[in-house]
Amino acid sequence: MTRDITLYYFEPNGFIPNHPRFPVLHYKRVLKNSEHNIGKIFQSHNWRNSWVDGVFSYHHYHSNAHEVLGIMKGSALVQIGGEQGSKLVLHAGDVLLLPAGTGHKKLSGTLDLQVIGAYPNGQDYNTRRDTEEDYRAAIAEIENAPFPEEDPIFGKRGPLIEIWTKTKE
Repeated sequence: MTRDITLYYFEPNGFIPNHPRFPVLHYKRVLKNSEHNIGKIFQSHNWRNSWVDGVFSYHHYHSNAHEVLGIMKGSALVQIGGEQGSKLVLHAGDVLLLPAGTGHKKLSGTLDLQVIGAYPNGQDYNTRRDTEEDYRAAIAEIENAPFPEEDPIFGKRGPLIEIWTKTKE
């Protein structure tokens, strides 16, 4: 598994809070040729409560949980960080790690797009939208989202642990 990782930092954007310290991690093609095992890999590092589907086509975020998305099939153009955020093309084998509060939205995708999402320690998650009411409620929840014990791909010594621990304080 290669470690071609891009980091994205975002300020609040409209009513999308984004995370105040942790960057989004885009693991490019990290699981290429292992797409069928993404769910098992996430589970082996205690990222559970998974689902398989796509990505909502509207800006949303999870204020009480960090989220990992693995592209199992197809590709998608997604926007992260809100309306003025970054646009990324995700391919099968890519993994996107979204800290609590980070906005994301599917702009387009192939017909065969299949995404798996999971959460650290299998925790429950909420879905918040780009509204003032959700924004106000989300701020304290983002700060209280439990810190993951492992990186969803590389475990206890993975980039999430290395990078997020440095920015934790």
